[in-house]
Amino acid sequence: MTVGVVIILSLVVFVAALVQGTSGIGFALIVSPVATLLAPELVPTIVLLLMLPLNAFVAMREWRSIDWRGGAWISAARIVFTLVGLLLVAMLSTTGLTVLVALVTIGAALVSLFASPFAPTPAAFLAAGAVTGISETATGVGGPPMGLVYQHSRPAVLRSTVAICFFIGEVVSLVALTVTGSAPDGWLGDSLVLLPALVLGTVGSTLVVRRFPLLDLRMAVIVFSIVSGAVLLVQVVV
Repeated sequence: MTVGVVIILSLVVFVAALVQGTSGIGFALIVSPVATLLAPELVPTIVLLLMLPLNAFVAMREWRSIDWRGGAWISAARIVFTLVGLLLVAMLSTTGLTVLVALVTIGAALVSLFASPFAPTPAAFLAAGAVTGISETATGVGGPPMGLVYQHSRPAVLRSTVAICFFIGEVVSLVALTVTGSAPDGWLGDSLVLLPALVLGTVGSTLVVRRFPLLDLRMAVIVFSIVSGAVLLVQVVV
């Protein structure tokens, strides 16, 4: 990555970590479109790796609020459907992956915007895990399905449960991508360059949560996601 790309991605990672640490989702929705635009060869591996320490921290910060039952259903389906995401990564070209990231980002944002309220059931948890396993492994984006399942839960429940599910799933996806040779060369070093920005954003989110425990950044994430996805599609067409 060039110095300019590192600076831009660092700012984006900082904002994304601040948003996800506060609201429970948003990191991949914010980072994936920008990373795909500036360094497409690093998606989804760079997003998955950076989310590991973020989600581990959030899960530990609010571990008393974790919904272990729902998280178990989600994680089981997430692991099983990782294979489908791997197949997409192997089959798609860079352009195809860019289009997929854009469509998943926009689609997830629109679903988050218009979905009707519902009570979580085992079937809903399994569906969220399945969709997340496919989309996150292939594009790095996987938060909206789990955010939808827990959208009417307490903020701490949403943040902590989504974080522990993400952490488990990201480990599985990264191992699978590495073992199958789908991870690009140099992705680990490039990811570590962005780690300071991630740490600052994560620490900042803790300060925001303590001061504004009910802060909802959902609409800001949705709008940014739609715009970012649209920019990617325009880039491919042009």
